[in-house]
Amino acid sequence: MEVARVLWEIGPATVRVVFDVVSQTRDIEFATVQTYLRRLETKGYATSKLKGRVRVYASRTKARTVIRDTVNDLVERLFAGESMPLVRHLVEERGIDDGDLKELRALIDRLEAEHFEAERGEAP
Repeated sequence: MEVARVLWEIGPATVRVVFDVVSQTRDIEFATVQTYLRRLETKGYATSKLKGRVRVYASRTKARTVIRDTVNDLVERLFAGESMPLVRHLVEERGIDDGDLKELRALIDRLEAEHFEAERGEAP
């Protein structure tokens, strides 16, 4: 994900450029960054083009898509497809501040209203 974030932040880049950015905050090998970029391309999250003798990688998807796919995979594998255990874990183990709590309440209120409207046969 860290390698993908670099592509989202700086745009198309060579392995060397991505490595230089990532290695500023993490001890990582050049070959590891290269492998991660290839994996992102294999999964369809990135593309690459050969420019001369250098391969340039670019993000193919938005961060939201990758996050959605990754979280969905986590929920399936770790929580047997149930979202609530993940939500409970995040709130209980990582905590929630007043701003997040207010946002969560607003989300619950909106979802309840949409559910009520759907039950009544109204369009949300």
